[in-house]
Amino acid sequence: MSNQASADLAVLGLGVMGANLARNFHSRGWTVAVYNRSRGKLDAFVAEHGDDRFVGTDDLAALVASVKKPRRMLLMVTAGRAVDAVIDALLPLLEPGDVIVDGGNSHFPDTDRRVEAVAGTGITFVGMGVSGGEEGALKGPSMMPGGTRESWESLRPLLESAAAVSDSGPCVTWCGNGSAGHYVKMVHNGIEYGDMQLIAETWSMLRAAGHSPAQIRTVFEGWNAGRLSSFLIEITSEIVGAKDPEGDGPIVDIILDVAGQKGTGRWTSISAITQGVPLSTVTAAVDARALSARKALRVRAEAVLGGSIGAIDVSEADLESALYAAKLMSYTQGFSLLQTASDDKHYETDLAAISRIWKAGCIIRASFLDRVYDAYQRDPQLPLLALDPDFAAELSAALPGWRRVVAAAISAGIPVPALSASLAWYDSIRLGRGSACIIQAQRDYFGAHTYRRIDAPDTAVHSEWAELDQLQ
Repeated sequence: MSNQASADLAVLGLGVMGANLARNFHSRGWTVAVYNRSRGKLDAFVAEHGDDRFVGTDDLAALVASVKKPRRMLLMVTAGRAVDAVIDALLPLLEPGDVIVDGGNSHFPDTDRRVEAVAGTGITFVGMGVSGGEEGALKGPSMMPGGTRESWESLRPLLESAAAVSDSGPCVTWCGNGSAGHYVKMVHNGIEYGDMQLIAETWSMLRAAGHSPAQIRTVFEGWNAGRLSSFLIEITSEIVGAKDPEGDGPIVDIILDVAGQKGTGRWTSISAITQGVPLSTVTAAVDARALSARKALRVRAEAVLGGSIGAIDVSEADLESALYAAKLMSYTQGFSLLQTASDDKHYETDLAAISRIWKAGCIIRASFLDRVYDAYQRDPQLPLLALDPDFAAELSAALPGWRRVVAAAISAGIPVPALSASLAWYDSIRLGRGSACIIQAQRDYFGAHTYRRIDAPDTAVHSEWAELDQLQ
């Protein structure tokens, strides 16, 4: 254990993610200073993993003194006030050129505020999303740093060495200016919500169609060998066939049907509303989790309203088509939000680069992302992912099966909010003229909000509706 300025970076916070990231950097040959407010957790970490390339302390001044200049200080503490408290304590100890990195799941407005707070000090603040869970943190996560380009170049050797690696390189890149890193991670999590909900709905239909747990496992294993190949499909294939260790049935049957959430999906939906971006699939998934949490009310409603599910007959091929098409809608909506936010907030986010760094290490890693990358490489100005010619052709081919699946679910009383919302979004986006003319007429009728005519789109018009002649 050395107390000289020998460390290449510092990791502050030795919870599961912080401890595993520290071990990850250490395993790549870096000397890592580690800090934890709780001395017990620090001592336990040093006792289990310590050697002369770990520098441990519970004193911030000693921690700062142990890191080479310019210092890279990685915060892995609970999002919220704890981050602000650590930043406030660090700032008097740091010098111009040093970089503070928040690797937690912070909300991007907090990151914007913190960037502003350190402006003018010569110290740089970087918000960085980290995905992959505890295993990813240890073996190689997908990392999404924002901040300045200069801070990225300073952090790049460290981050590229510790990131997951796909056949396209390290799963880390500069995500854009300011709070872009945490914004990209937020959208990643929103897409994750959508993906998980779509898979759960598909599982419920397989169960309703009479498939046994073993048969469902086989279905998901087959899908994981095709275009749906992904981490979430892979783990679902193990989950659906797993036996209850305390009984004879599948373990999923004894798991309480109340989905947890930490807020990132809700943040994504709120940001989409603020940006005016329709995010139907993700928002349906967020709503579904919220509804799942109202367990007592659902049980009461079942007793009053009835909750029986009718017979359903759907093919595995149609289910695969529906799941794939709806997944593409979730990504289309998510990337549209990223592009809109980048334009509005001047992030300069490269969508192709984002799809590349999600290919490994993160929760939504999937072979499908190779094709997303190719689409944005072919056309960096692609307004919607679904408009890429290859994806558009696949959607057209999947549409009949997708419709059959959603129709069968509705007829049987099986809730499929994300599958149906994805289909409604698809139908809406490809309809050159929709029903909003009625809404505009209603708004003008009760509030004189005006409307615009097709033959004079630049002119606002108001009608006295009660005085208009009625067609006969």
